[in-house]
Amino acid sequence: MRRHHKIPIIMLKILTHISRVLVGLLFIYSGFVKLVDPVGSKYKFEEYFSADVLNLEFLIPVALAFSILLIITELVLGVMLLVGYKSKITVWSLFGINLIFLFLTWYSYAYNKVTDCGCFGDAIKLTPKETFYKNIIFMIFIVILIVGVKYIKPLISDKIASYATIGALVISSFIAYYVLQHLPIIDFRAYAIGTNIQEGMAFGPNGEDPKIHDFEISTSEGDMLEEMLSKDKAMLILMTTLEKVNKEGLKAVSETAAKAKQNGYEIYVLTSDIMMADVIYEDNTEKLDAFTKEYNLPYTFGSCDEKAIKTAIRANPGIITVEKGVIKNKKKWRDTDEIKF
Repeated sequence: MRRHHKIPIIMLKILTHISRVLVGLLFIYSGFVKLVDPVGSKYKFEEYFSADVLNLEFLIPVALAFSILLIITELVLGVMLLVGYKSKITVWSLFGINLIFLFLTWYSYAYNKVTDCGCFGDAIKLTPKETFYKNIIFMIFIVILIVGVKYIKPLISDKIASYATIGALVISSFIAYYVLQHLPIIDFRAYAIGTNIQEGMAFGPNGEDPKIHDFEISTSEGDMLEEMLSKDKAMLILMTTLEKVNKEGLKAVSETAAKAKQNGYEIYVLTSDIMMADVIYEDNTEKLDAFTKEYNLPYTFGSCDEKAIKTAIRANPGIITVEKGVIKNKKKWRDTDEIKF
């Protein structure tokens, strides 16, 4: 009888260790691919908090802080699980976070809201249905961890496990700070350096949707995107709205654009600002001249979809250089002096 009694215990131990590795690695990977681009997660939570989704608009101002906190927590908990630090707290915290993810993905799936939950940032795209069932599966693994929590021991010692946890917290916090000051250290988006924009706008061989869409340089004379793509050297100055644009940043990109112009670059300024778009469409030269004079940006102005601009570059303002339709460089406004001509 004792032998039969030991079999379920052995099975539980095996399942616990398998779940420990799978869940730990998943949370580390999921946290890391979002950590290199926390602004992307911010945009995703702003979408969830919007009036037509969860109607929690009062949380939009703290979306970035919430995203960073959740991302770092996710990654650190994954490390804690693998090294066996504070196993009870770790397992129940993982349960709570996955419960949040489960609710959000269920809501997206059930009501067709936020069609890309951003669970793996831009690294892996999953439909709401796929993500919902993925979270159900991992919830099963987490429940196994709860049942077998007493078998989750430190790999070496509590001291080493605590050092690993602190190290993960410090390193992830530094990465978050760095990418907020500059740009994502790994670019998983469709506008990564080396991308041919024209090819990115084409449908796939089996009719797959283009990776790049809604990207345009809309002016009173029509869309000038094709013209830009044909240029040997072009520079795009991108900003979402004038209300939120960094004024110091506009000065920096203006100085860089002037140098680029001297070196044969054609300059295009793209904005999604509705008021500015009206000025561009109506060809209101008086207002446009006043703006270009104020910020020293005497270049071609075009309107572009806000989401496309936010996807193209995580900066407001930012610069993208393009040669024959291929993206050669991307910089946030504070790093534009690093662009070589």
